[in-house]
Amino acid sequence: MFGTYKPEDVTILLKDITGLVKPLGTREREAQIQAGRHYCEMLPIEYEPTEKYLQAYFDALRSYAKITAAAVKSVAEKIFRDKGDKIALVSLARAGTPIGILIKHFLERNFPCKVAHYTISIIRGVGIDKNAVKFILARHNPAEIQFVDGWTGKGAIQRELTAAMKDFPEIDAGLAVLSDPAGVAEKCGTHEDFLIASSCLNSTVSGLLSRTFLRRDIIGENDFHGAAFYRELVDKDLTYQFIDTIEQNFDDAPEIKISAVDTDSDEVKKIAAEFKIDDINLIKPSIGEATRVLLRRVPWKVLVHSLHDENLTHLYQLAREKNVPLEVYPLKNYKACGLIRKLADT
Repeated sequence: MFGTYKPEDVTILLKDITGLVKPLGTREREAQIQAGRHYCEMLPIEYEPTEKYLQAYFDALRSYAKITAAAVKSVAEKIFRDKGDKIALVSLARAGTPIGILIKHFLERNFPCKVAHYTISIIRGVGIDKNAVKFILARHNPAEIQFVDGWTGKGAIQRELTAAMKDFPEIDAGLAVLSDPAGVAEKCGTHEDFLIASSCLNSTVSGLLSRTFLRRDIIGENDFHGAAFYRELVDKDLTYQFIDTIEQNFDDAPEIKISAVDTDSDEVKKIAAEFKIDDINLIKPSIGEATRVLLRRVPWKVLVHSLHDENLTHLYQLAREKNVPLEVYPLKNYKACGLIRKLADT
């Protein structure tokens, strides 16, 4: 175990690569990604939030704590109905890990069940950590396994997971998430594109762990995928402050009625055509993904459904800090969408 998660909350199936990889600046990393290098072979320099941005995060956490708790409750009930009294949650690092802990805590407090929780790596375009999957299969019946993430954007991770599970046909590839505006998850708390506050920050709300990493000179054939531990940020760690805040709202979380999502209107294709974007990977729909674009990538602009949504304050603040234009756009299933700058055009 490494990071700041409690061992009783999650078993981290990742190799500690702390100090083995030099983090790169955003623009240098973006240039290498767009030149063809895979993002999993690099680590970004962690964004350190300004005081104004941190205040926007805390405001967002307060505003969305109840609906987040309600979404945890909603999806946890679906998991229990499907899996029964023996459940092995497998959260996708790193955004899925605090969500997996929340679901585990809710299940154990409200249902007669035993819940194991692992966190493993899945990388878009590369696949899942097969060594980690085999580790879990050696300890659990495949029917107990439930994959967990925070939200869906375009649905790329669900597609990656579905493809990866062809090597493990005994495991259900369905994903459980809190927010599923893409309409692709097997189980969700809601289809509403709401802000899960943990998406506002990086390692400081994820056990001080980096994004997952895979490079063959560091990750051996029998190793788990890697992650670094940012020990130097220990005094800024908000992981359990986030988890505890959501859990304080479990008892009075409102019931969520799942409304249908319009999967026929392909917003991403429409945005690509309108903004003349030929690489769909440069379009990142959903509040969570737009936030990640501002934190980790080189943004071109951020599309928002409104410039006066008090629940998008953190996006407005981050865009101001990074001098990124906001543009009102008639989004349908999403409330925000990040567009990444094509560096060849600059």
